[in-house]
Amino acid sequence: MATKLTDLPHGSETILIVDDHENIWDFLIEALQNLGYSVILAENGLDAVEIYRENPQEIDLVLLDMIMPQLNGYEAFKQIREIDPEAKILLSSGFVGGEEVQELLDNGAKGFLAKPHRIPAIAAEIRRILDEK
Repeated sequence: MATKLTDLPHGSETILIVDDHENIWDFLIEALQNLGYSVILAENGLDAVEIYRENPQEIDLVLLDMIMPQLNGYEAFKQIREIDPEAKILLSSGFVGGEEVQELLDNGAKGFLAKPHRIPAIAAEIRRILDEK
């Protein structure tokens, strides 16, 4: 049985989606907005760092793809954490190796979601991260 949107955890926070694939960001933006979140889009790691630098108090969570042009997720993660050591960053990828992910988790990343994305998993993971003290 399919999960109904009303059964999923909702929120009102602002999420920065960082992904270079239009079909993925379209899917994520629609899904997260339907769950009540405000969404900002960065199409690559350089844009993500710049957007975060300009709006650190506005962004509650970063959903960060690992493999992107211009600045990969690994480097974007490090630069965002330099701006804000408390930044809540949720990693995402369909291709990246476990060692790189584990290193970022050891350095403060809040979790990892494998692609393809499933809305119930995304909703639960985002809520878990935003609700942790």
